[in-house]
Amino acid sequence: MPLIYTFPLNLVALTWFVAFLSTAPPTVRIIHSGHACNVEEERHTERVYTIREGETLELTCLVTGHPRPQIRWTKTAGSVSDRFQDSSVFNDTLHIAKIQRTQGGRYYCKAENGLGSPAIKSIRVDVYYLDNPVITVHQSIGEAKEQFYYERTVFLRCVANSNPPVRYSWHRGREVLTQGSDKGVEIYEPFFTQGETKILKLKNLRPQDYANYSCIASVRNVCGIPDRSVIFGLTNKTASPSIKLLVEDPIVVNPGQTVSLVCITTGGEPPPILTWVSSNDSLPQRSVVKGGTLTLPAITSDEAGVYSCVASNNVGNPAKKSTTIVVRALKKGRFWITPDPYHNDDNIQIGREVKISCQVVEATPPEELTFSWLKNGRALRSSERMVITQTDPDISPGTTNLDIIDLKFTDFGTYTCVAALKGGGIPEISIDVNISSTTVPPSLTVPRGKSPLVAREGDTVELECLVSGKPKPIILWSRADKEAPMPDGSMQMESYDGVLRIVNVSREMTGSYRCQTSQYNGFNVKPREAVVELIVQYPPTVEPVHTEVRQGLGRPVVLTCRVLRAHPSRVLRFEWLLSNRLLHAGAFDQHKDETEYTIRSLNREGWGEYTCNVINEAGAGKCTFQVTGKAYPPEFYYDTYSPLWQYRPRVYGFKLQWTQMNPGAVDRIVAYRLGIRQVGLQRWWEQEIPVGDTIGKGELMTHNLTELIKPESYEVRLTPITRFGEGDSTVRIITYSAPINPHLREFHCSFEEEPICMFTQDKNDDFDWTRHSAATRDTKYTPNTGPSADHTGSKQGFYMYIETSRPRKEGDQARLVSPFFNIAPKNPYGITNPPAYCFGFFYHMYGKHIGKLNAFLKQKGQMTLEAPVWSLSGNQGDRWKQAKVSIHPTSSFQVVLEGIRGPGIEGDIAIDDITLEEGECRDPPPNISANALSTSSHIWLLCTTLVLTLLEGQR
Repeated sequence: MPLIYTFPLNLVALTWFVAFLSTAPPTVRIIHSGHACNVEEERHTERVYTIREGETLELTCLVTGHPRPQIRWTKTAGSVSDRFQDSSVFNDTLHIAKIQRTQGGRYYCKAENGLGSPAIKSIRVDVYYLDNPVITVHQSIGEAKEQFYYERTVFLRCVANSNPPVRYSWHRGREVLTQGSDKGVEIYEPFFTQGETKILKLKNLRPQDYANYSCIASVRNVCGIPDRSVIFGLTNKTASPSIKLLVEDPIVVNPGQTVSLVCITTGGEPPPILTWVSSNDSLPQRSVVKGGTLTLPAITSDEAGVYSCVASNNVGNPAKKSTTIVVRALKKGRFWITPDPYHNDDNIQIGREVKISCQVVEATPPEELTFSWLKNGRALRSSERMVITQTDPDISPGTTNLDIIDLKFTDFGTYTCVAALKGGGIPEISIDVNISSTTVPPSLTVPRGKSPLVAREGDTVELECLVSGKPKPIILWSRADKEAPMPDGSMQMESYDGVLRIVNVSREMTGSYRCQTSQYNGFNVKPREAVVELIVQYPPTVEPVHTEVRQGLGRPVVLTCRVLRAHPSRVLRFEWLLSNRLLHAGAFDQHKDETEYTIRSLNREGWGEYTCNVINEAGAGKCTFQVTGKAYPPEFYYDTYSPLWQYRPRVYGFKLQWTQMNPGAVDRIVAYRLGIRQVGLQRWWEQEIPVGDTIGKGELMTHNLTELIKPESYEVRLTPITRFGEGDSTVRIITYSAPINPHLREFHCSFEEEPICMFTQDKNDDFDWTRHSAATRDTKYTPNTGPSADHTGSKQGFYMYIETSRPRKEGDQARLVSPFFNIAPKNPYGITNPPAYCFGFFYHMYGKHIGKLNAFLKQKGQMTLEAPVWSLSGNQGDRWKQAKVSIHPTSSFQVVLEGIRGPGIEGDIAIDDITLEEGECRDPPPNISANALSTSSHIWLLCTTLVLTLLEGQR
């Protein structure tokens, strides 16, 4: 049990805010972490997350909405066997370690809280990989010989599995082979392969063509995947494989024998690799492969099948030889007696014909099956009056018949059918059939009083059919009233004594059951059958089985127990109890399907568990009601705007908000018990927060937590208190997360990394900003515009610029949007004086067609951009300059940089080294920009050349 402590006075600020909040349907967006190579925003707002095979995929679903939405991850568009909607993930974060190629596809995050339609977002995960390439060698059709002679055309094919598509290159020794570099060489991609392979064709093989060929497969280092290569040495001895199997086909063995299959190579260069495969999908677990020998110790019938030896050296087609292993088996013997078919009497009589049939259902191999007959233990041979025949095993299971013509008294006795396999080693099957004056066909009856059979649910019942006759046949049980399985799941059950025993009988088993004689191990006559009725009685099924009723003191409570079904359907009586104390009882009204109990005015003694028993002959159904004054749990509000603020250097504060679920259902909530503990510790600090007025539905309550230690996380528990006592608690975790700008003390972005400091391209503009460096600049760039280095003078440094070449036209806009910056109020109760921040950046506007560069402040909730806080147009010379502007946001905000294309292609605009610092821009020089539009913001431009000029003038 955790320790309970009282809060020190300075741990929680006892501030209390109240607002009204209507419930909100869910919204959702997906963010990513883990080891992504790239995340692209494709057309039609499709997001593509690229990741290397074997890395960790981590996607987080960020939701808003109140009550807190439930989250579910599902996946489609992957391998059918890999869809995991049957095992969906119900956490905010989807984590897949060592992701495999089959796990690529579209992942959906679905959030719902019962309000409106569920919110769904998706992201497509593209898994990149590159397998080792494989070279295979082939000759032209009709030209294949044992060796690769001169003046023959040879094809070297290179294949590698990859995503994205692979690019191939061929080398002969150290020489790079390209199309046209050698007249005797042709390199092409077959049309039907769609770039999956590249073929090197050696026409009219020449001496210089005997060499080492290497194929290099590349995906251009995407996701850091290195190139892979393979080498094949082509010589005048290169040949496809050939093999020989040193065993018979088929091989017939007895169970338990050890079988060895030997395969040897008779040709092939490079030396072929031998493998064994089985028609049973995989080799037996106990099998041993050593070189070309496959050993199967103590073989079983399940291991019988076709075994193939395959030789491959990537030259021509693999060589394959197969043999079949047959394991002897003899199983399932049965018999039947057929009376004289020329008489309508099913009895066996002197002077008539009788036939005894004996059958083996499973005999392997069937051609080895033999039958012999004995009479009273002595061998019996076929004669005119004792005719022995045998069916063709290829047509039907092995069957032998003994026809006794003109039955005589001396023919009575025991006839034995013996089945065996010629190869031996398998036990024989013997079946005894007695023919005598007592051999009579079967009869079937249901004992008196055994149908209909009435039982109660859960009992063990025995359905019985009396069977007579000699020999006594097997009885087959099945459902007679419908096509339904028997209790064991099969459609038919066998019984040797005519009794069907059902354990734990259920109501679904009510119905008619048919018993009938089997054709086998008895007379081959029309089956005898009978029907047994089973009636399963069960207590009333009622609702609700268990429910909780929450109500305040002095209010009425109506409890209703409803009967859904029962057998017998006539319900005898009901009784209402409170904690085993009888409150009310009576006979059930047959015209109604429910009974009620009313508490006119709930008092403290009325709290507790109420039970309604509805009773019939089979037992009682029970409705249970837990009547309580316990308050429903509060619902934390997770969409609080800027809930976290920096309190002191090592301390932070958190604005805790919640609403109360069904506040009017019980007595007025007088207080909340607030518990808080650091995650990982056992100690709870507790404090009561008094509530003055009645809480309304949807009323948003706020409580500020202070003195939380950075960067620890805390578990917060909130419990409502009424006159009844404590209600249900709700728990949430508060996690410290430093803002992107740590309290906006300083933010700096030089665009040196690919994520570009979480800046994004506006989707509603005409084209995008481009990340670039002079070291990687295209040699076909437009002259007389754009920078030759980043603002520090480094040709390896990166910057962002707008490319104004075609197809761009005058007036096209490109907007770069920063991440959201949270402002932390000095006063936790709200913002009175908006804080100031200094926004700065370097720009390069060189070219006779320069358009315009604008800077905007966009605050949260603002749908459109207002007037720019800074603007400049026209050619500013081939140099980097700096701009700074003070901004005063009142809520979370973004900064937007907009480049507008001028009248021609010599109009590239570049930006670099964006900064955002707390406080006004200090000591700005006089504004030299005639195009600046903001009069409330301090704007200054620092031009390196101008400073140098001033310094030169002072000299």
